[in-house]
Amino acid sequence: MFLNSLCDEKFTLGSEGPTFSLPLLLIRSYYGGNWASFSFSGLLSWLEEYQENSDIVNDSPVWQDHILENEEAIALSRKDKTIQHVEVFCYASQDLHEDVEEAGALQKNHALVTSTNSTEAADSACLPTEDESLSTVSCEILIEQTPSNDPETALEVNGAEVTGEKENHCDDKTCVPSTSTEEMSENVPIAEDTTEQPKKNKITYSQIIKEGRRFNIDLVSKLLYSRGLLIDLLIKSNVSRYAEFKNITRILAFRDGRVEQVPCSRADVFNSKQLSMVEKRMLMKFLTFCMEYEKYPDEYKGYEEITFYEYLKTQKLTPNLQYIVLHSIAMTSQTASSTIDGLKATKNFLHCLGRYGNTPFLFPLYGQGELPQCFCRMCAVFGGTYCLRHSVQCLVVDKESRKCKAIIDQFGQRIISKHFLVEDSYFSENTCSRVQYRQISRAVLITDRSVLKTDSDQQISILTVPAEEPGTFAVRVIELCSSTMTCMKGTYLVHLTCTSSKTAREDLEPVVQKLFIPYTEVEIENEQVEKPRILWALYFNMRDSSDISRSCYNDLPPNVYVCSGPDCGLGNDNAVKQAETLFQEICPNEDFCPPPPNPEDIVLDGDSLQPEASESSAIPEANSETLKESTNLGNLEEPSE
Repeated sequence: MFLNSLCDEKFTLGSEGPTFSLPLLLIRSYYGGNWASFSFSGLLSWLEEYQENSDIVNDSPVWQDHILENEEAIALSRKDKTIQHVEVFCYASQDLHEDVEEAGALQKNHALVTSTNSTEAADSACLPTEDESLSTVSCEILIEQTPSNDPETALEVNGAEVTGEKENHCDDKTCVPSTSTEEMSENVPIAEDTTEQPKKNKITYSQIIKEGRRFNIDLVSKLLYSRGLLIDLLIKSNVSRYAEFKNITRILAFRDGRVEQVPCSRADVFNSKQLSMVEKRMLMKFLTFCMEYEKYPDEYKGYEEITFYEYLKTQKLTPNLQYIVLHSIAMTSQTASSTIDGLKATKNFLHCLGRYGNTPFLFPLYGQGELPQCFCRMCAVFGGTYCLRHSVQCLVVDKESRKCKAIIDQFGQRIISKHFLVEDSYFSENTCSRVQYRQISRAVLITDRSVLKTDSDQQISILTVPAEEPGTFAVRVIELCSSTMTCMKGTYLVHLTCTSSKTAREDLEPVVQKLFIPYTEVEIENEQVEKPRILWALYFNMRDSSDISRSCYNDLPPNVYVCSGPDCGLGNDNAVKQAETLFQEICPNEDFCPPPPNPEDIVLDGDSLQPEASESSAIPEANSETLKESTNLGNLEEPSE
C-alpha cells in the first residue's frame, strides 16, 4: 500500500492507496481504493457504483486488434468483486416531502433508503414498517444523482503539483473533476452550523443528508499503534505533516450483557474499582512479565503448543483478569492464538502505552482514508502524476521473454514500461482461478449516543466482543465521536469488523442487537432506553487478499507486482511490510519513503552552486516528539519514551 517515489520507468495500475509511480493510473474516480473514506453522499454514490458495477456486461474486447503476433494479452476485469452482500437500513425518521441536499455536496442523493417509521415509504421501497425487527429488514438502494455546479467544491490541479495546504482543497472526498487527472480532496474543519439544532434525540435522515459533509466513513476500520511501523514511516517520510491524530480514549469490554471500561495503564489499574486489590497485584505482576517475557523462557516453556487462553488459566489469574488480558489487551482469538502469539500481542500493547496518551492507539482525523491521500500528496512532491478514471483493458506480454512490456488503456493507447504494480482486484477470474480468498465482514452504524455513557460525549473507544459459537470470530467495534471529524455533532460513527464466516449481516447482526436498538418514534419519547439507537446501518463483505502467494496467480509475468487490499487486522503493519518488500524488489538501492528535500536545498537549473545543508534542513530523528510537532496532535499529554 505505502510504496513511495518509484522511478520514472515504473507503471502502476489501480493501487489507489499510496502506491507511487510515474505515471499512476487509477480506474476508480477516487483515491484510496478499499482504504478510502467517504462523506455520507459520497458513500451513497459509492454504493450506487457498486450496484452499477454488478450489472456490467463485458463487451467484446477492443484491445485484441492492438496485440501483435509476438505478443499475448492478460485481460483485466471490469468488475470490482471485492465488495459483496451489501445491505443498507435506515431507521431515522424522514419527511419525505422535504427536499434536502447535503450542504456543499457535489451530488444530490434523495430518499436513498426510507425510514422505518414511515409506512408509506416502506410500501414504496420494500422497506419494513416500524414494528419489524432489525433481523428482518431488507431493502433496495434507490439513488438519484445530480452533478453539482458549485465551482468551489471541485478544484482541478495538476496531479504532479499537489502541495497546497488543506484550506485550499475541497473537503468532500468524492470530488470528481471533469478531467482525468485530479487532485485528491482533503477535509477541512467545517464551521459549526449556527442554525437551530433539532430537538434532543430527534435526529432525522434529512438532517444526516444535509450534514453529510461532516461524515467521513471508512471502508476499512483500523487504528494506528503508537509505536507501530506506520507511525515510524509517517515520521521518517515526513508525511505526518499532512495529517492530524487523536488518541483513543477508552478500551472497553462486553461481559454479562454490559459494556464496561477496561484498565490498561498502571494508573488505570490502581484506580480501577472493578478489580480487587489482589487482582490488581496479580495483573501488574503478569503484565510486567509480558513486557520482558523473552528473558524468562522457563515461564512459558512447554506451553507453546497450547492456546493463549489455556496458558492464562495456568498463570493464577482470576477469570476476570483472564478475560481482560485476552480480549482487551492482547485482543487475540480465544481458540486460534498460541501462547507465543498472545505474549507478543500483550507486549506490543504495553510497549505502545503512554507514548501519546493513556492507550496504545491513534486515529487520524477525517478517517483512515486520509492516510492514502497523504502519501499520494508526498508522491506528487516527488513528481508523481495521477490519472483517475483511466481504465486499463489488458497487460501486454512478450511471448519470448514472458515479461509484461505494456498496457492498453480504454482508448486503445499502448503505454510502455518496465515494471507494473497491479492491485489484486483488477485480475480476471482466469488469472485468479486458484486463489482462495478470505472475506472481511463490515458494518457501519450511525447512532445517537455512545455504547458507554460518561460525562464526556467526545470519547473514542475500541471494544472487542468475543465469539460465542464455534466457527465464528470475535467482533472488533470502534466507536468514533464527532471530534474525530467523522460524524456530525450529536451522533457517533460505529465500525464493526470481523473475519467472515457468513455474510456480513449474519456475522455482525447478533453483536449489533446486543449493543444497539433500532431507532423508532416510540423509543424517542421513552427516556429509559439504555442502549444507543441506530439511525442508519450498512453491512457489506470485503475481500481480504493479504498473504496470497504470488504463485497462486496463473502465468503472472515476473515484472508484474501484486498489491493486496486491506486485511482484517487492527493495525497497518502488514501493508507497510508489503510496500517495503515490493519497493526493494523494484528499487533495491533506493531508500524507502525518504523525506522530501528542504526547499532551501533545492537547486534549480542554472544555479552554479549547491548550498550546503544547514542544521535546520537535517532530517529530524524519528522520535515521538517529531511526530507530535509534525502532526499537531493537539492537547494530548507530552509523549514519553
